[in-house]
Amino acid sequence: MPLFAILTLFPEAIEPYLGASILGSARERGLVEVVTIDFRDFTRDRHRTVDDRPFGGGPGMVLRPEPIAEAVEWLERRHGSFRKLAMCPSGRPFRQAFAEDLARSERVLFLAGRYEGFDERVREELGFELVSLGDFVLSGGELPALCVLEAAARLLPGVLGHEESAVQDSFSGAERRLDHPHYTRPRVWRGREVPEVLLSGDHAQIDRWRRAAALHRMRETRLDLLAGTPPPADPLPPNT
Repeated sequence: MPLFAILTLFPEAIEPYLGASILGSARERGLVEVVTIDFRDFTRDRHRTVDDRPFGGGPGMVLRPEPIAEAVEWLERRHGSFRKLAMCPSGRPFRQAFAEDLARSERVLFLAGRYEGFDERVREELGFELVSLGDFVLSGGELPALCVLEAAARLLPGVLGHEESAVQDSFSGAERRLDHPHYTRPRVWRGREVPEVLLSGDHAQIDRWRRAAALHRMRETRLDLLAGTPPPADPLPPNT
């Protein structure tokens, strides 16, 4: 069973999400193990200090290396070595292929930073990979860690209700395309009809429509994904 660990100063903020929906069900069924570690517990002074002023001056506070390192080393003595990821805006952009790689890992550890970040020597000493969700900044790494964890965990066998769900997601497969639009009942909602092709029962035609609709969406929102992609053989029906 894969083990994911999150080092955070606020385990109470993320435990409710870990216990809900897909992740909660996967944990209950023994498909994945997730633990949260408050690295404040590894401080050695009576004030439980985890941060300090940055050398060289500047605003904010920086996480000290000692409690983080001791938390990591304690975990690895108990469970063995982890692949270590530090959530950081200056890190490697997270993509679906990265999630697929993590889903094949036996143990993954996330460091959820706070304040102005963590002492650079933590990364150098412990071999953390820097990972970013995008070109924006949050107040902490807890939400990014949850995003990366769920993206990987939902690819594990048995976690999703239908094995094809993850295969057909956006960015999955060799082509890394966006998913096509989805429709359900009612057939007409506020004057908007479900595309007629989806009601035809012709699965080959439905598949062609979905492929064309996905490419149409990529042209609207993600031109960067279209490099080298030929136009769809069939145009979208007029009622899409």
